[in-house]
Amino acid sequence: MTMKPRVKKFRVRRSPSAGSPSQTTSASEASGEEARPALRRPRQLNAMEEVAMTGQEDGFGNAVFATAAKNADAPAPIEVSAEEEISAIRKEGMTGRQLRMARRLAQKHGLPATSDFDAVRLLRKAGIDPFQRAAMLELVSAQGEATKARPHQLPQVVEKKPDLPSEGVMDAAARARSVMDIQLDIAKRRRKKVLLLFTRLAFFVFLPTILAGYYYYNIATPMFATKSEFVIQTAESSGGGGLGSLFSGTGMATSQDSITVQSYLTSRDAMLRLDADVGFKDHFSNPAIDPLQRMGADASNEAAYKLYKKNVKIGYDPSEGIIKMEVIAADPEISARYSQALISYAEDRVDNLTLRKREDQMQGARDSYADAEQKMLDAQEEVLRLQEELGVFDPNSETGSVMSQVSNYEIQLLDKQLQLRQLLDNTQPNQARVDGVTGDISRLEDVIATLRAKLTESDNGGGSLARTNARLVIAQTNVETRILLMQQALQQLETARIEANKQTRYLSLGVSPVAPDEATYPRAFENTILAFLIFSGIYLMFSLTASILREQISS
Repeated sequence: MTMKPRVKKFRVRRSPSAGSPSQTTSASEASGEEARPALRRPRQLNAMEEVAMTGQEDGFGNAVFATAAKNADAPAPIEVSAEEEISAIRKEGMTGRQLRMARRLAQKHGLPATSDFDAVRLLRKAGIDPFQRAAMLELVSAQGEATKARPHQLPQVVEKKPDLPSEGVMDAAARARSVMDIQLDIAKRRRKKVLLLFTRLAFFVFLPTILAGYYYYNIATPMFATKSEFVIQTAESSGGGGLGSLFSGTGMATSQDSITVQSYLTSRDAMLRLDADVGFKDHFSNPAIDPLQRMGADASNEAAYKLYKKNVKIGYDPSEGIIKMEVIAADPEISARYSQALISYAEDRVDNLTLRKREDQMQGARDSYADAEQKMLDAQEEVLRLQEELGVFDPNSETGSVMSQVSNYEIQLLDKQLQLRQLLDNTQPNQARVDGVTGDISRLEDVIATLRAKLTESDNGGGSLARTNARLVIAQTNVETRILLMQQALQQLETARIEANKQTRYLSLGVSPVAPDEATYPRAFENTILAFLIFSGIYLMFSLTASILREQISS
């Protein structure tokens, strides 16, 4: 324990009636009396001693305030108001420590100060300097002792008694007997503590461990575990690049599907399906199984699901993408049967993972192809209707035939016109021949006009050949366009089929489930050691907690 240093003080307080140190000294010299130590003039404390006395320094050293000096030297107080005095005191720039010391000194003397500055004012009116070292020392001594001033204590003469030998002196034999008694008592207490420790260990650690080992070796029903491994794969793509091809063929490509299958196999749905197919509850309700592992005959689905999660262990290795499954049952054949049933459930789940997506893609492609095919047939039917309605099979050939006839008639017209000019060039042309050639020319012009009108003018039976040709050309162009769209739809259907095949998931069985010929559980030795460690840890935790509580209570 650290002791605070204390400074010896002789006369730390002077009465108000006492004179100045010089007057006291002169009076004592005049009387001729020898000054006693208690009546000596208190020595002037330096700054270090003042800090040791008060615990802290005010920062002004031995400086005295001007107002305090004036008040001390003035023969008569100046009549001023309290507010003006407090205002003047504020201008002196006192520290917070000085003001607190003045407030405490005013409280000690019973002055009714309303503030720190008012305390300084009242102390000065009472003739007490709040910053004099003697007053501070007096306040420090008063804080450590009672608030009421005590009379001065003078040094006293203490009579020193001679050091005499003790009456009860122990010899060597008695001392040896005392040491031996102490040693025997310590050994007895140690034996008692060790005995209590072993008793607690035997009750809280050894006995539960022995009971657990007896259960694992003699009572626990042997359980058989069937292990299997399988992986989920996708169809190999023939080409392509990018990030998808980078992870193709690895466990990263099917990690989501593998996690989904793992979650399904450990769900209530899988447990209920397994119970409906191979009787999961009936097997674990067999009376041949020990009570700790047996399930009640009328157990609920929640109880069966807890036992299912305990006996069906499924793990997923994300680095390799392999799902590892271990199924535990009281019979090896039943364990293998459970494992095969769960693998079949996993295959069904894998097939259904992308079935809807593949069906949606194929259905969209099929609908697009069917629509394109129907529109192509409608366009073809329109062309046939126009051909039957207009009586034109091929507008191009029909137009070509008419144009060829017009060309032939124009050639004949040109010949007749040349022949007419030849006849007219004679001096005396044959009028009969001239009239005949003129008639031929007229008739040829009529035929040509009729043929050209057939191409561009409408007749009573319908439109012109040009209109008919235009309608048939538009219909045939529509047919060609619909044929191209149908071909594109067919190509999209084939692409969708290929993509759907790529998205197909397959469950590849790496390790087939094989019924074991020896029991896998319980692992008696490992479980017994584990029980010992668990009970030891529990005992250690409670003992440390009790020790800490005892120490806290005793302290």
